[in-house]
Amino acid sequence: MGTGDNGAAAKGSVERLGAVLDRFGLDLEIKRFPASTRTAEDAAAAIGCTVAQIAKSIVFRGAETDRVVLVVTSGTNRVDEKKVAAAIGEPPGRADAAFVRERTGFAIGGVAPVGHRETPVVLLDRDLRAHAEIWAAAGAPDAVFRLTPDQLAALTDADWHDIRRA
Repeated sequence: MGTGDNGAAAKGSVERLGAVLDRFGLDLEIKRFPASTRTAEDAAAAIGCTVAQIAKSIVFRGAETDRVVLVVTSGTNRVDEKKVAAAIGEPPGRADAAFVRERTGFAIGGVAPVGHRETPVVLLDRDLRAHAEIWAAAGAPDAVFRLTPDQLAALTDADWHDIRRA
């Protein structure tokens, strides 16, 4: 990875996510944009929603176990790593681009909340529940999909947590 056609890799990641959504019986449309939706602000501008409605995926590396930890948070929030540590039972370490790509199958900026190569520990930001609909990355930096907070919880089989930095 890292060599070859990034566009082809992104296309495969988006298709993999689409297959996961299909397995769940969800008819959720994946939208592609000509410009990147890599940041929460870019995604909100392209979609026409608020930044708070963006469900941004942040990948951490378990500092003691090396496991993949996925935090899905509102686009306006910063993650409190102490709260994440309390929830997962170990400090969350930084995950570099190679770790993210290798362990999730997605590039940073396109990490979807589901469809990972390796099943992550998932924490959902309870602030996302304030919105009727939210938007998540769909496997590539230019792809997103709309869903409800309840659908996100069902897809990830994860619980809601207070993980926002005060």
